[in-house]
Amino acid sequence: MEAALAVHQARTRARFSKRELARRAGTSPAAIVAYETGAREPTLPTLRRLLLATGSDATLALAAAPSSINFEVSAERLAEVLELAEHLPRRRADPVLRFPLLP
Repeated sequence: MEAALAVHQARTRARFSKRELARRAGTSPAAIVAYETGAREPTLPTLRRLLLATGSDATLALAAAPSSINFEVSAERLAEVLELAEHLPRRRADPVLRFPLLP
């Protein structure tokens, strides 16, 4: 589970406002907003402190990393994107800005 979702769910389950969670966890409401929107990623100790402030806790489970990148498939997709980009209109190298003459 993502940290943003975990913080949001724990806060709403505890029926805390962002301000209340911030007060109990010793941080700012802006930090809570950033964590819940995913703009900032809390460290593990911070995530645990936030969850404990709501009466929740987390269990960390390690998962295997994705096997390996399939470079052939990635190269094919890149080629498709570049081919598509060739069909898009191009901008002029030196655009001339023309303003309407006012009376």
